[in-house]
Amino acid sequence: MWRVWLMFDPRKALVALSVFLFTLAILIHFILLSTERFNWLEGRPLTTSSIEHSISEGVDLRLIG
Repeated sequence: MWRVWLMFDPRKALVALSVFLFTLAILIHFILLSTERFNWLEGRPLTTSSIEHSISEGVDLRLIG
């Protein structure tokens, strides 16, 4: 493994790797933002009221005392 680092400068290799990974992450996020299902900025609003209602039906809300 040490011979690989003799062929490449570790600083340049790590900088190139980090730039590549950052670019890949930005690309994935923009692809997700372009879809209707995974667009968390302009997507459909969540309908949490029906979820909260279905959860609270089975819960006894009296205080234990």
